[in-house]
Amino acid sequence: MSSAATRATGQDHLWSVDDHLEDILATVRPLEPIELQLLDAQGCVLVEDVTVPVSLPPFDNSSMDGYAVRVADVAGASEEYPAVLTVVGDVAAGQAEQPYVGPGQAARIMTGAPLPPGAEAVVPVEWTDGGLGEGPVSGMRARSTAPEGASGQVQVHRPAQARAHVRAKGSDVKAGDRALEAGTILGPPQIGLLAAIGRGTVRVRPRPRVVVMSTGSELVQPDEELGTGQIYDSNSFALCAAARDAGAIAYRVGAVADDAETLRSTIEDQLIRADMLVTTGGVSVGAYDVVKEALSSVGDEDEAGSGIEFRKLAMQPGKPQGFGTIGPDHTPLLALPGNPVSSYVSFELFVRPAIRALMGLKDVHRPTTRATLNADKALTSPAGRRQFLRGTYADGEVTPVGGAGSHLVAALAHADALIVVPEDDTSVEPGAEVEVVLLG
Repeated sequence: MSSAATRATGQDHLWSVDDHLEDILATVRPLEPIELQLLDAQGCVLVEDVTVPVSLPPFDNSSMDGYAVRVADVAGASEEYPAVLTVVGDVAAGQAEQPYVGPGQAARIMTGAPLPPGAEAVVPVEWTDGGLGEGPVSGMRARSTAPEGASGQVQVHRPAQARAHVRAKGSDVKAGDRALEAGTILGPPQIGLLAAIGRGTVRVRPRPRVVVMSTGSELVQPDEELGTGQIYDSNSFALCAAARDAGAIAYRVGAVADDAETLRSTIEDQLIRADMLVTTGGVSVGAYDVVKEALSSVGDEDEAGSGIEFRKLAMQPGKPQGFGTIGPDHTPLLALPGNPVSSYVSFELFVRPAIRALMGLKDVHRPTTRATLNADKALTSPAGRRQFLRGTYADGEVTPVGGAGSHLVAALAHADALIVVPEDDTSVEPGAEVEVVLLG
């Protein structure tokens, strides 16, 4: 990473949003793949194609509870002139042996059970008298209370075409097919498919471990009593939740007081469980901005290529930012500003893409769209700054929520989009088309 001289230059240079993000993504590398049990792999990204070893379903099976029959035996069947067949036994799901269905015969069959030899179709139980000798029934009697249902005769009231209500072997996926391709995020349906084709483990990039910590002696934990000049620590909760939403395993550290040595020691302690560190607060130009004090000299003396660089970005909110690597493993550290909106917008723009890059995803960005600005008056923006305003998006329109203040937590909670005002625009009129970053 940068040398001390380079970091000093970085503090004077005004970085663009794109250049800062490009620098982060050029530094962050995907985590090394590991083999995980299926449930442990939820949320992870596949690193190799998965081929189907056995067709799914692996055999022809019934899609209904009913009777397995020969087509010729039920041709022309009706309620007035039902086909009367001899029941030769039951076929249940998981049953190893099935009865043979010969001419004039039927086998009672359950959903998912293999189509028995000799049978060509399945008639639903609702098309029969259920073996009771009366009219159509709505279901089968439980075998435990009526074992005689697997014998005797059954009246079939409708004909059936060949393969009716039969799920063909391989109709879902065939042996040799590609079930999932590399780069797939494993959610519940994908894990279900892997289990269905017999895969108990899978090779993936693990979910990144992200440690989030706030700094500031004024911060108090929720449920504690506020003292004079104190506020509740909301940033670490919001960012920890955002990291989990991005796919990470996130750990929240209680707020660290404004003491550089304490912060440095806390960060060093957290390195053992972190693939990425995120701090919020203490990166501006105040006398108590301890993140800069604690980290400005960390890295270069001990680890070649390590170090944290503090920068000013041409954006609002979120002008002060810090980024670099720290510790023996060159763990990425992103230092975000402390104002709640600034920290969250910075997370969405920089930390979330970095987390997704660690996961090995190709597309690391939130989706964007163009929308018509629905506002009572023009939006103003400082020249030379890319501004990100909170908004709500619906039906091709975006409406601002709250003002531009970086402390407006309530407005942020009601937003589902960021309205982007480019660096060269100082005013955007109602009805204009704007770029929108969709959140969630």
